[in-house]
Amino acid sequence: MIRERIFVLACTLLSVTAQASDSIAIVHARAHPVSAPVVEDATVVLRDGRIVSVQAGAPAPAGARVVDAGGRDLTPALFHPATQIGLSEVGSGQEATAAGKPRAGYALHYGIDANTQNIEQARADGVARALVVPSAASDDVFSGRALLLRLRAGADIVERTGDVVQFASIGTDGSRAHSHAAAWQRLHEELGRARAAPAADGGDPEASADAVALQAVASGAAPLAIAAHREADIRQAIALAQRWKLRVVVVGGAEAWRVAPELAAAGIPVVLDPLDALPSDYDRLGARHDNAARLHRAGVSIAFAASAQGIYTSWNAGPSLRQAAGLAAAYGLPDDVALAAITRAPARIWGLDERIGTLVAGADADLVLWDGDPLEPATAPAAVFIAGQEIPLRTRQTRLRDRYLPASLRREAGR
Repeated sequence: MIRERIFVLACTLLSVTAQASDSIAIVHARAHPVSAPVVEDATVVLRDGRIVSVQAGAPAPAGARVVDAGGRDLTPALFHPATQIGLSEVGSGQEATAAGKPRAGYALHYGIDANTQNIEQARADGVARALVVPSAASDDVFSGRALLLRLRAGADIVERTGDVVQFASIGTDGSRAHSHAAAWQRLHEELGRARAAPAADGGDPEASADAVALQAVASGAAPLAIAAHREADIRQAIALAQRWKLRVVVVGGAEAWRVAPELAAAGIPVVLDPLDALPSDYDRLGARHDNAARLHRAGVSIAFAASAQGIYTSWNAGPSLRQAAGLAAAYGLPDDVALAAITRAPARIWGLDERIGTLVAGADADLVLWDGDPLEPATAPAAVFIAGQEIPLRTRQTRLRDRYLPASLRREAGR
């Protein structure tokens, strides 16, 4: 009996020691839970891909690997809510657009390449999750289904497919073959048909994929993202959501500030790009820099989906997000809301797990330690953790820098 008790005690001690050795403790951090006030001098413990605890001034667990933050900002990792990383290296190439039918059923996960340079770069820039979205179709209002990536190391980065988000596009960013009126009429017709009849189980697989995708929207299993900018189209999106009882998200929304109270009353979030603040076409004549601040003050849930230089949908995904959030803060959006718009808010808007985008016990251990203010463009990650594992910050850009760095500068930098 005594031997058995000694054996059990030894096993327990070994288990505790093993757990401690697998833990990471980030100490002396200025932690931003996003869902709660900032915690100064925080100790954040990570284990088994989750956050175990966030406590001010707490000691690191015995045996844990200790990372000294030195008072720097620690935030949840970034979440890009509308990008095309993993599909093409630079712009929104053909991989993001379906050729022919079906449109609503067009699935992107077949084309994801975990080895693209923009995936590696986004991960090193602090992006842990990304919603990959299709490009607007040239001959249909429906664009296809989005998918969710988690940018962990390795090839297994597709986290969710299927009933994630259905995309439709209206106006200058949408179908070139449909007027605004025709596009809205088709949306109403197809959603009404999907509400009236169950999804097809057999027959033409392409037609079935369309039906299944639209049934997911009509039943509320998946939100409908409507890419639109002008006020008139956003009002139509509100009417569509109310008529068919849909989960609608406006993406773009350059003139969304004009209908902010109506969006708030309808519970419709907006995913916008604060860098897109110029009247670049007739659908954006009302674009303004304080769009995000005005929407927030009205009670609209917002998230940011920035492109690089307003052109590319894949490269510089992380820095573009932070620049957009910083610009929105400069035009009146509170800093904590701007940070939430690139971390926690996207997960909530797309109806994903509550464990995403926050620093609390039980949340996903996706974090970034910054070398400065997270909303400043010149800031960079000092350390990135995804699923509780520290991610190497080496990228093709750093490898090229080191390869061609003059020997004298290399010696100064210690490389």
